[in-house]
Amino acid sequence: MKTENKIHIQVKDYSVSGEVFKLIENTEFGYLETTPQPSLENLSSYYESEDYISHTNSKRNLFEKAYHTVRNISLKRKLKLINSFNSEEKKLLDIGCGTGAFLKTAQDNGWQVSGIEPNKKARTIANENCNDSVFNVEKLNSFKSESFDVISLWHVLEHLPNLEEHVSILKKLLKPNGTLVIAVPNFKSYDALYYKNFWAAFDVPRHLWHFSKDSISKLFQTKNMTVKKTLPMVFDAFYVSLLSERYKGNFMKMVPAFFIGLRSNSKAKRSGEYSSLVYVIKNSKN
Repeated sequence: MKTENKIHIQVKDYSVSGEVFKLIENTEFGYLETTPQPSLENLSSYYESEDYISHTNSKRNLFEKAYHTVRNISLKRKLKLINSFNSEEKKLLDIGCGTGAFLKTAQDNGWQVSGIEPNKKARTIANENCNDSVFNVEKLNSFKSESFDVISLWHVLEHLPNLEEHVSILKKLLKPNGTLVIAVPNFKSYDALYYKNFWAAFDVPRHLWHFSKDSISKLFQTKNMTVKKTLPMVFDAFYVSLLSERYKGNFMKMVPAFFIGLRSNSKAKRSGEYSSLVYVIKNSKN
């Protein structure tokens, strides 16, 4: 990646290591790059935490209960979204599918599903739910070109090393006129600007890249793919604010987190800069 040495902010890993990372602005595309990035051999060690709840179905505390409550609501919205594309064959690939909740929902509603999940524990749970249709990342290289009507990455793109290489893979696997659905945090949201280096959605170094609306558009334009629509993820402002307050050491965190989340969504109604955004991206034939 071509970057100039412009430090946007320095952020601590509050979840696992306690290490501090720099976020460097990529001047070509406008996203932020976590620096230094862990080697591929060491990256998995930063996910070794019971607090990484997308890899578990447990509901031990307030944060996990909130996550799973919101997830159940979101699953219905995700299904409604992919159904709106009116795909003929309804072939779905969900990358970074975790324990397979979205795949299971889609499969129960007539979709032919495949999933990619690198975490062995989460993949085992997903395969129990989805009839052994979830694979390790190496499977991406053996899918046939132009196989899928819809490819989804729900808070996954920010985790992928070799970003431009993975964008090329997405382009290759998607059918002409197929649809790519990407959800990522937005570092230009109000809650990001308010919490600064405590903003939980930076989540370094598990999040290798940090996106804005402009940077997503520029990145996929290089592959002749166009952002057709952006949709808000309004619950994220509250959940991220709750975690951010915890990182600040605020023991009375629920009340301020609620008001910051509310303010973030209120401001985003005018600016479009929600805490997280879903991008509906159309492929082209060329």
